[in-house]
Amino acid sequence: MSKPRVMILCGRSPRHLYVANQLCQRADVQAIVHELPAQWTAEKLWRNSKPSVFLRKTGRWIRDRRRYAGNPEAKYFFRDQQPRLERQDLVREVPSVSDPQTLALASELKPDLICVFGTSLIRGPLLERFRLINLHGGLSPDYRGADCTFWALYNGEPQNVGCTLHFIDTGIDTGGLIAHVCPELRQGDDELTLFWRSVEDSADVFAEAVERFVSGNLTGKKQTAKGRLYQVKDRTLACDMELSRKMRRIEMPQLGRRVAWF
Repeated sequence: MSKPRVMILCGRSPRHLYVANQLCQRADVQAIVHELPAQWTAEKLWRNSKPSVFLRKTGRWIRDRRRYAGNPEAKYFFRDQQPRLERQDLVREVPSVSDPQTLALASELKPDLICVFGTSLIRGPLLERFRLINLHGGLSPDYRGADCTFWALYNGEPQNVGCTLHFIDTGIDTGGLIAHVCPELRQGDDELTLFWRSVEDSADVFAEAVERFVSGNLTGKKQTAKGRLYQVKDRTLACDMELSRKMRRIEMPQLGRRVAWF
């Protein structure tokens, strides 16, 4: 059987490049689409100049600079190698994944499926004309939105750390469920290690999901529960400090890697 024809929409971080590389090994990838850096508009500058927004974003920037010092994500996914796409020749850049250029490219390439990981929200006719599968860093529907590994640990539910593969609809992480992928839990794990292990474990499952889709064995299970949507602004400095205290006391359950198909 020939490999499925796939178009990838993804971010540029090491985890995104890693997943794209795994898909390239199992599928006939036609293009890898990156979004160009967001442009600052007068409206965006005004919105971000509000004291509450400015302080929140500055705090998040400082926290992330500390956590990512030395580029630990690159070392996790690429070890001693420089993070890179194995098929750099396939890269296309668009202003956003919802830009008409993305739809025009998909219409030209006619992929069997569009695979998404780490982009802005997708809106408009692309959703109407193509099937898209997303890799989300949380277990939907209970953990939708941002920082879901953080919130699972914060809520005292390390067993609910993981990723979801789902079809994309007009909601946020609300489309038909394909698979839940939960990583092995080890004593001493922290938020980032668990998140990265979840993504690493999900890469092969993503590739298998593409193969199942093309063979007609993937339909997606409707999400009947509303769950909870976590937003970036929900994660405050006080929440970070509270999780740090909790992680010093937490006992990780002895659980191995788990994959549940829907």
